[in-house]
Amino acid sequence: MAGRYYDQWTIGDRVEHSLRRTVTDADNLLFSTLTHNQQPLHFDAETAAKTEYRRMLVISTFTFSLLVSVSGIDTTLGTLQVNLGFDKVVAPNPVFVGDTLRAVTEVKDLRDSRSRPQAGIVTFEHSMFNQRNQVVCQCLRAAILLRTP
Repeated sequence: MAGRYYDQWTIGDRVEHSLRRTVTDADNLLFSTLTHNQQPLHFDAETAAKTEYRRMLVISTFTFSLLVSVSGIDTTLGTLQVNLGFDKVVAPNPVFVGDTLRAVTEVKDLRDSRSRPQAGIVTFEHSMFNQRNQVVCQCLRAAILLRTP
C-alpha cells in the first residue's frame, strides 16, 4: 500500500511524486478518441498550426486525469474510501506532445468525518508542472481516507 491513512497526514505535508511522464502523440490521440473530443486543436496539425501555439495542444482533461492518477499513488492508494470532489481545477499553461510532466501534492485541510468515525477528510492541492517548471494543471481534491486500523 503506497497511500497514507488519514491520521498519518498533517496540514502542510508535501509530496513530490517520483513518477514522471513524457506525453506522446498516442496519449493525446487515444484520449481524444476515447472521450469523443472533436476539437481539431488536439488532432489536426494544420488547424493547430494556425493558432498562437503553432502546434497541437494536449487535451487538458488528459493532463488533469494524469495529475489525479499520478498523485493518487503516493497519497490515497489503499486508504481511499471515496473522492468527494474536485475544485478550482485550472490549466494555466498548455501541454504539448513531448512535454515531461511531474506532480506535487500539498495537504491543505484535515477534518474528521461526522458520518464515518473510521475515516477523515483530507483536502489535497495537486499541481502538475512541465519540464520548464510551469504549472500546467492544478486542483483541490477532497477525499475520505481510512484511519490507521
